[in-house]
Amino acid sequence: MGLKESLRVMVVDDMATSRGLITQALDEIGIKNYLTENDGRSAFTQLASRPVHLVLSDYNMPGMDGLGLLQAVRQNKATQRMGFILVTGKPTPQIVADAKRLGLNNMIKKPFTSAAMKQCIESVVGRL
Repeated sequence: MGLKESLRVMVVDDMATSRGLITQALDEIGIKNYLTENDGRSAFTQLASRPVHLVLSDYNMPGMDGLGLLQAVRQNKATQRMGFILVTGKPTPQIVADAKRLGLNNMIKKPFTSAAMKQCIESVVGRL
């Protein structure tokens, strides 16, 4: 079984349309083993009990935003080694600096292509 088939991914975004665009890109890349959550808190609860290899999280979400989720993931022993990619439409220098300080693996700007998403994921987990 190749990495594409075994890779477990969680997509976190409060907007159904954005979740759909991310999962569509995953489907096109050939990654089928993914779960979705619509907020940072429920995503973290799921991740703590059922860790994945990679989290693709929106930045701008109510309650716990993408950086809050990243911080929670990095502070929990069960989840701290997961790959984490932040998906945002406005990667300000402050967001980038805060994300790097918290241990972000990579970032992708919306809108993105499936090819860009694949490249972004491969930079974290290796060739698919």
